[in-house]
Amino acid sequence: MTSATLVTDRPALKRRAAQDGRRLLTRVSGLGLGVAMLWFSLLVLIPLTAVVVTASTGGWSQFWQAITNEQTIAAIRLTVGTALLVTIVNVVMGTLIAWVLVRDRFFGKRALEVLIDLPFALPTIVAGLVLLSLYGHNSPLGVDIANTRAAVFLAFLFVTLPFVVRTVQPVLAELDKEVEEAAMSLGASRFTVFRRIILPALTPAIAAGAALSFARGVSEYGSLVLLSGNLPMRTEVTSVRILSSIENDNLDSAAAVATILLAISFAVIVILDVIQRRVVRRG
Repeated sequence: MTSATLVTDRPALKRRAAQDGRRLLTRVSGLGLGVAMLWFSLLVLIPLTAVVVTASTGGWSQFWQAITNEQTIAAIRLTVGTALLVTIVNVVMGTLIAWVLVRDRFFGKRALEVLIDLPFALPTIVAGLVLLSLYGHNSPLGVDIANTRAAVFLAFLFVTLPFVVRTVQPVLAELDKEVEEAAMSLGASRFTVFRRIILPALTPAIAAGAALSFARGVSEYGSLVLLSGNLPMRTEVTSVRILSSIENDNLDSAAAVATILLAISFAVIVILDVIQRRVVRRG
């Protein structure tokens, strides 16, 4: 009789739970949500929408002509390809650096902690000047990569270094070592512990850092403008291409290229989110 009553009342329980869920949003919470959405719209949604609208003002033919221009395609290919390569390097090296900072003790650790944040503190044009001084024509190191694609890669690598480190480090510091020790005491190898315990816990942080690294790379300008030389078809990136279009009073073309970058960045972020969810689920 009791089970029959429960089965009969199950739809009512579901409706009651849904009503309770709706009541969780109090007036204060609703006000906070409204202010947050308004602020987000003013800073992100409205400007991005304005860029897309500007890109479409000239019609599809003009938009297509702007993004299929040979010089534009070369800039997009260089920017996106280099940003993806730098992101892969940052995922590996950033996770390794975070591991060393959390799990090891050594002389100069605090100094290294400060140095990692240096790309955050330096204005990008100052970073470009530093890179030009070290790796330009008068390099004291004997390494001259000015006006080459290696300069673009180095500039991207410099400004994106801290992202994966700083997203992975706090998560790694919160991991319970006793769980790892218990797994190893049951016969699990270090690689198995890393693959089945540590990696699933770190994957969301790694994915977030990778997304930030990629987004910063495709939008970078100041740190590479001096070292790369901005040579069309060779070292010109999309940010320089957009600036050139604006200087030539071609705002529609600049907005079209910006829209393509926006779509690519959004796709990469979605792909990273799907990958991290699958890794966590398998782990």
